[in-house]
Amino acid sequence: MMDNANVLARYASICQQNGLVPIVEPEVLPDGDHDLETCQKVTEMVLAYQYKALADHNVFLEGTLLKPNMVAAGQQCSKKYTAQQIGKATVTALNRSVPAAVAGITFLSGGQSEDDATLNLNAINQYAGRKPWPLTFSFGRALQASVLKAWGGKDDNIKAAQATLLKRATDNGAAAVGKFGGGSAGGAGGESQYVANHSY
Repeated sequence: MMDNANVLARYASICQQNGLVPIVEPEVLPDGDHDLETCQKVTEMVLAYQYKALADHNVFLEGTLLKPNMVAAGQQCSKKYTAQQIGKATVTALNRSVPAAVAGITFLSGGQSEDDATLNLNAINQYAGRKPWPLTFSFGRALQASVLKAWGGKDDNIKAAQATLLKRATDNGAAAVGKFGGGSAGGAGGESQYVANHSY
């Protein structure tokens, strides 16, 4: 954890020295059968190491974005948790570990289905706890799966794919302020985007 935190802090420092805003991404992977409480504890530890390293490297926190995982149980965990439980655990972990000076937090979807990622983001923003940072999304797979399914590589489907992307982006925009009304954009919305042992 210390080595990863220091590498990310060096990257952040280099970015700022060159006039760029670093997106610091200390992700806790969803692989495993760990429960929500374990993920919260590990996330807090990872973030604590990260912010110690950023301080050691004199990184200006107001000029950074954090791109963490949401606090959720491992993909192989037999116990299922509600979006409200995930929201509470995530906000609690952030409050214990992330300085208020950080400019914003942009969550990874972490292999969740599009629907789950949106519902959990909404629950995070609806949670009554202290949230001094904007909490938004930086989803990859959880923003694209339904769009790619609607498009199917065919020119005839471009408008349908664009409409699907607009719906998914609109839903996540609402979730980023805790105002998502529910419902699925269809397509691959309910399908898990988890890939075991995913490497970048």
